[in-house]
Amino acid sequence: MSKMTQETSGGNAACYILELQKVCKSFGLVQANKNIDLQIQPGTIHGIIGENGAGKSTLMNILYGLHRADSGRMFIDGAPTRIKSSADALLLGIGMVHQHFMLIPRFTVLENVMLGSEGGALLKLGRAATIAKLKELGQTFDMEVDPDLLVSDLNVGMRQRVEILKALKGGAKILILDEPTGVLTPQEATQLFDILNKLRANGVTILLITHKLAEIMAITDNVSIMRGGEMVGHRKTSETNPQELAELMVGRKVLLNVEKPEAKPMDVALTVNNLGCFSSRGHKILDNLSFEVRAGEILGIAGVSGNGQTPLMEILSGMRKPDEGSFEILGKKITPENEVTPNIMRENFIGHIPEDRHKHGLILSFEAYENMVLGFHNSNLTGTKKTLDRNYMLEHCNARMEEYDIRPRNSKLLASSFSGGNQQKIVVARELYKNPKLLIVGEPTRGVDVGAIEFIHKQLIALRDRGCAIILVSVELDEILGLSDRILVMNKGQEVETIPGEDANAQKLGLMMAGISQGAKN
Repeated sequence: MSKMTQETSGGNAACYILELQKVCKSFGLVQANKNIDLQIQPGTIHGIIGENGAGKSTLMNILYGLHRADSGRMFIDGAPTRIKSSADALLLGIGMVHQHFMLIPRFTVLENVMLGSEGGALLKLGRAATIAKLKELGQTFDMEVDPDLLVSDLNVGMRQRVEILKALKGGAKILILDEPTGVLTPQEATQLFDILNKLRANGVTILLITHKLAEIMAITDNVSIMRGGEMVGHRKTSETNPQELAELMVGRKVLLNVEKPEAKPMDVALTVNNLGCFSSRGHKILDNLSFEVRAGEILGIAGVSGNGQTPLMEILSGMRKPDEGSFEILGKKITPENEVTPNIMRENFIGHIPEDRHKHGLILSFEAYENMVLGFHNSNLTGTKKTLDRNYMLEHCNARMEEYDIRPRNSKLLASSFSGGNQQKIVVARELYKNPKLLIVGEPTRGVDVGAIEFIHKQLIALRDRGCAIILVSVELDEILGLSDRILVMNKGQEVETIPGEDANAQKLGLMMAGISQGAKN
């Protein structure tokens, strides 16, 4: 254990399992980390927060050996340390669960956990030892998983467990989790926090990288705040609050709940009539769904993930055909017999912010300016010439990057090089620029920091007030409650009930999401 000590904010001396001193890292002219000082107490959960692009992930990648610091010092248990690779990190007891998992889907759980430590000629013995270790870890930390299952057959929450088990099997005493709940349902996030509490109780030190202030307040012991590549503050979690943390992150006062003027609904923009569709296995995933949305209002769709919200958005955006029923958008009726594509829907002034920006919102190998016009290749966004006007597209992208505070402001940077929050801003900027008459929004602030959340929420409200009809799907109940004028709750592909936004609260929505209609009780 480290002999190095420092006074905490509470005034008590503490030993550190990990310490950084004046760590710097640059990529070309961009300084991602500048003079970072950090001290982590053993057996604690330490939060690292900051805006998208603040340098959090870069710092964690330095700790895990994926990047090398340009300068500065690192100590593990008080001993000066150089980490040149992830292999070095693993030997020092540092494990990392990345935001995007590093698993091979076609391998089994066992094969993924063993990968890199197969044991050569002793493979059979290695398999037996790994199975025994997985069973032990699973029982200890309540995250048992069948070692023979293919990773491709696991849900997201279980895949994350495999990543954690792999790190623990490798001897991790310091576990780094980068935005671990960004891809989880609320229920899966709760299960993850139960696991992290058990890990902490068993002496594992956890570094939690997140933008979600509620999570920081709920589970961490200490929190460090980054802004613009620098460490701007350290706090005991019990001695701070979300508002202070938000202001430290952004450098200004932040509205955690955006003001929303009263809606002024106008004509019906969308009518859904007895809509239904089936899964590839023949299961009904949308069942006789009917509702309407008016211009100038936000209809929130609430429900536990997997209850029909995704196929509903896919149908309304033209990504799939309905199997039953019909819907009418701005006077155009769509039935199972009609040809429907995303391009056709765009031509009818429909915008779409998809749930999964990587799968449906961006082409990560394309540059920012190319992504900024995706789906609008035949519009004036690509210039007035018969061929694509690259300079015109660059100018358009530069203007949107300035308007939406997309960082770094480099239109030629690959989409994959932006942080998750800035990737989301590219999608939002593209879809809102054309002032759609109907906007279908799925998880608009997933993986987005508190400052960007405020900005995106303001944009959605402003679009509503300009007369756009908005369908908002989100697993974040606070987001649904804060933005929606009316809320439709779904369960098993059906409408449970639709209620005015002002009549809703988290408890009432939770019961309805479980299939209990408030109207039926009255």
